[in-house]
Amino acid sequence: MKKPEEVVQRMLEHDHFSQWMELKVNSIGVGSAVVSMFVKQEMLNGFGVIHGGVLFSLADSAFAFACNSRDNLSLALDAQINFIKKSVRGDLLTATVEEVHTGKTTGVYEVKIRNQAQELVAAFRGTAFRTGKSLFENKG
Repeated sequence: MKKPEEVVQRMLEHDHFSQWMELKVNSIGVGSAVVSMFVKQEMLNGFGVIHGGVLFSLADSAFAFACNSRDNLSLALDAQINFIKKSVRGDLLTATVEEVHTGKTTGVYEVKIRNQAQELVAAFRGTAFRTGKSLFENKG
């Protein structure tokens, strides 16, 4: 079985969007992850605050790292997010993932995104479907 770090490294090699966001994986464990990024100018909406899609993407990437950490290819079945506090250019956002449920075919995860002042910016909950396949199958 691959270690969670190996799985996430493999995922990041092919995840150009997470690379564009300049995500940093601070820690990864079985069913958990802590991922951070700085808010860049091109991530702002017309009101000068972070675009909700970027917050969703940060949470979604962190969720993906956590739910795939067992090297069981897992895909999102559904996800929802609550936007709680605005974020602006230069903010450091950290997404922390907690596994709420893990089963043979599904997993449920909660992601909390906090800013550098530890204020809650967004709360995300996602359900993953486990395919039973390795992320390393049929790949070089």
